[in-house]
Amino acid sequence: MSKRDYYEVLGVNKSADESEIKKAYRKLAMKYHPDRNQGDSDAEAKFKEASEAYSILYDKEKRSAYDQFGHSAVDGSSQGGGFDFSSSQFSDIFEDFFGDSSFFGGGGRRRKSNNRGSDLRYDISINLEEAYLGKKFKVKIPTQVKCDDCSGSGATKGSSPVTCNVCGGAGQVRSQQGFFSIQQTCPQCQGSGSMIADPCKSCRGVGRMQKTKSLMVTIPKGVDDGSRIRLSGEGEAGPNGGQQGDLYIFVNVNEHEIFSREENHLFAEIPISMIDATIGGSIELPTIDGGKARLKIPEGTQTGDQFRLKSKGMPNVRNGGIGDLYIQAKVETPINLSKKQIEILRSFKEIEDVKDSPLKSAFFKKAKKFWSNK
Repeated sequence: MSKRDYYEVLGVNKSADESEIKKAYRKLAMKYHPDRNQGDSDAEAKFKEASEAYSILYDKEKRSAYDQFGHSAVDGSSQGGGFDFSSSQFSDIFEDFFGDSSFFGGGGRRRKSNNRGSDLRYDISINLEEAYLGKKFKVKIPTQVKCDDCSGSGATKGSSPVTCNVCGGAGQVRSQQGFFSIQQTCPQCQGSGSMIADPCKSCRGVGRMQKTKSLMVTIPKGVDDGSRIRLSGEGEAGPNGGQQGDLYIFVNVNEHEIFSREENHLFAEIPISMIDATIGGSIELPTIDGGKARLKIPEGTQTGDQFRLKSKGMPNVRNGGIGDLYIQAKVETPINLSKKQIEILRSFKEIEDVKDSPLKSAFFKKAKKFWSNK
């Protein structure tokens, strides 16, 4: 079953600011929270759906990725209802009606969110041709990886972490406030649910080590400047076997010496000789794929006239369509003329008619009228 649009879930417009998003989610959370609808699976599903939408749209980076690439850009970041309600984006909402920012709904499941590894960022610059074709490249990232000796557990090989005697392995301690059930991170094990009696000597019980990781990254065809690509689980390893963070590739597309870009369309200003602009002709143009295209110049072309070459623009990263190439004419006045060329032009001027230059003729008619009124 496909997911609903996150903006539709919260009932807000795509232009909604943070306060509108928070207000919409607060209303839905109050209405559908499981503690207020015990035994109602439909309400629980709506609560999880609203929480997932809020966790993405309230986060500026995740929202930007979602707006560009849809659900595929954020899948995995909040699936299964695994939201960290103690995070800043949730805390003030739940403090209002649960009285504790570390509230977490549902049963006595162990909370692993505070053991999640950090997200990483990698910036890459590519040229417009590479953005057109797409690109694969290898990156080397210094990061925290899972300790090989203890497989990330933090415990010496042959031993195992022991269950925390305070929370009984749940990672949280529970208390009751009215008809709400409040869960807080266990102060003894910091939410892991276990304690390490015999720490691994290689990682000193942390479960991870510093290492440079090599990774192949694919930049999709049509990627635009400022795009962000999320690689789930390629960030830092979490301590003591915690979930890995994500890696975000930020793409910078360098300016091109011929083409400029707007969405999936390309634009180029092409100089045209006065002769071609006057009597017509054709010119050969470069295209972003490295090929050539021939453009017919109609008789009487003026500076600023625009021509379209269909499907000669950039690929659409979402639907695979191709944009267009727009050519803007810039009629060039010749310079460094020979004596013969000047004579020919003077001869032409002698036989020039007002109808040959309608813009010039119209302008000076207006000028004469202006002077006469003065």
